[in-house]
Amino acid sequence: MRGFKGIFLLIITNILIFLTLAITGTILIDVVLPNFGIDLRGSVTTLDFAWAMVFGFGGAFISLFMSKFLAKRGMRMQQITDPSTPKEKVVYNTVAELAQREGIKMPEVWVYWDDVPNAFATGPTRNNAMVAVSSGLAMNLTDEELKAVVAHEVGHINNGDMMATTLLQGLMNTFVYFLARMISRPLMERNYWLGFAVYMALQFMLSILAMIPICWFSRRREFRADAYAADAVGAASMASALQKIEVLAQRTLSSEHREEGMSEDALATMKIHGQSKGFSHLFATHPPTEARIAALRNRK
Repeated sequence: MRGFKGIFLLIITNILIFLTLAITGTILIDVVLPNFGIDLRGSVTTLDFAWAMVFGFGGAFISLFMSKFLAKRGMRMQQITDPSTPKEKVVYNTVAELAQREGIKMPEVWVYWDDVPNAFATGPTRNNAMVAVSSGLAMNLTDEELKAVVAHEVGHINNGDMMATTLLQGLMNTFVYFLARMISRPLMERNYWLGFAVYMALQFMLSILAMIPICWFSRRREFRADAYAADAVGAASMASALQKIEVLAQRTLSSEHREEGMSEDALATMKIHGQSKGFSHLFATHPPTEARIAALRNRK
């Protein structure tokens, strides 16, 4: 039931994003810009690029600003405002201490019920963010390991990783839409439906290729967040947490999620651990765990 709810929410969200961008783009290109002496209506190529930017950056930023809402609606979560258990106090106090140290607004702290040891941070800005940890993470790590993982997530917030990734995503989306449109335009002029089919196929293939630099950037940010946690809590605690998470995550995935037909990739957008090898490494959002541990141990 939760899966269908998430799919339905995603469909509705995308429809609303499309309508919002279509209306906004039309007003911007046909009304606002001409009043400033910028008329893009007469140039097909320029108009296409303008629309590509509207949808590319617009979609990325709307997704960013809705990220907290979607995370809360997509999972069974509970916000921690007055921690009562020892583990809740560890998570909440760690976030509070680091937020105060960095001079940022206290992120929302949430816990969600999942045996897979995991945590994530999201939100549109450093002062409007949330940190969430799974029950499996909180129950299976020591206090110091849990502090390190929470510090890692606060590191993402403090480093502005969500905004930086959104900007890159918007740029790549723009080029995907623009190139697909330019390549398929001659076919559309002769046979609209054939050209449209080519346009959709190109958009799909180019979107896959666009994920390579986005995922590379994401892996670099993971190393930075690890370094932040190492400075805040200690490299040994972060390395120990990564080792334990890797073992626990593999065990849980093997015993539960694979029985339900889920793959490891289903957790790729939020998972802490990473184990992609070969060609699939290009599309991994997280570096291999052994590489992250080695980087922590080589810190001076």
